[in-house]
This record gives sequence, C-alpha cells and structure tokens, in this order.
Amino acid sequence: MHGPGSASWLLVALCAASGAYCLLRTRSSVAEQRRAAGSEALMGFGMAVMAVPAAVLSPPRGAWLVYTAVFAAAGLRTAWTARRDPHHLHHLLGAGAMVYMSAAMTTAPGGAHGGGHGGGGVPALTGVLLLYFTAHVLASGARLAPVGAAAAPEAGVVRWADRPELALVCRLAMSMGMLAMLLTV
Repeated sequence: MHGPGSASWLLVALCAASGAYCLLRTRSSVAEQRRAAGSEALMGFGMAVMAVPAAVLSPPRGAWLVYTAVFAAAGLRTAWTARRDPHHLHHLLGAGAMVYMSAAMTTAPGGAHGGGHGGGGVPALTGVLLLYFTAHVLASGARLAPVGAAAAPEAGVVRWADRPELALVCRLAMSMGMLAMLLTV
C-alpha cells in the first residue's frame, strides 16, 4: 500500500493520530464511544503500519498473512456486534477492506507494494470499496459542515474522549486514508 515517500509519511501520521485519538476514546464515559473506539484504534494503527514507505519497512509475505488473519478476526467480531448496532457495518467494511488489501499483498510478486492486480484495470471489489469510502467521506464531511446558527455549548466541560465531532473527524480521516490505500492496490 506504499506510495511516494512524503505522501506515505503523511498517511502514516494521519492514521496513527486517528488511532491514538481512538485509544483516548476507550476511556470515554459514553458506553457507545467505548465500544467503537477499540475497533477504530486497531484500524488506525493497522493502516499506519500498512502505509509506512517500502524503503523503510517491507514486511515478508508471512507478515501480510498475519495481518489478514488479524483483520479477519476483527471483522468477525465486528459482524457479531453489527447485529445490534448498524453503525458497526462501517467497521465491518473497513475490516474487510484491510483483509482485502493484506491478501492482495500476499499475492503481489515478491510482496511488492501497490500492485496486487496486474495491468487489467481496477478489480470489481476495489471499485466497490472505493465507491463506499468515497460516499462515506462525502457524507461525513457534510455532517461536519456547520448548518445555521451554532448550538449553545452544553453545560459543563466535555472531555476530549467524549467529543462526537472529533470521533467523526477520526472516522473521516481513516476513510480518506482507506481511499488513498485502495488506490494503490
């Protein structure tokens, strides 16, 4: 999933920062936030590692198999959770995309990054995932855009881990990162 050096490092920073904020959200006083935060932290840190430039880190094929297994297990756990809460379907698609990209890396010649499908164009699954994450980025961005007058702040101090707009920004950042990574598959 590695692209040009500076772009890769920016993606690493974006995903690692998102993962770090998601770890902070695991301490939230809001149960819903705590439940989602662990999956999102795993996704953020996983994407950060996957985006490290190949000149710095070029994992062997076995590492990609482990990555595939980890995200497949995360996807199964998320599928179980998604039965009760449809919000977790986004996490399920994210885990599925990570499995897909990791599996593509195991089949790439010599574990080469950014070319798991040859010259035959964009595979159908890549196209579907690109469409989904593009729609998610646009919808999330629209939800962040201010509409009308700003609401009055709630009484009391809102902790960093309990800020829903920051959680949305985190998801938006990871979806943008996912788009960047899918474009290199």
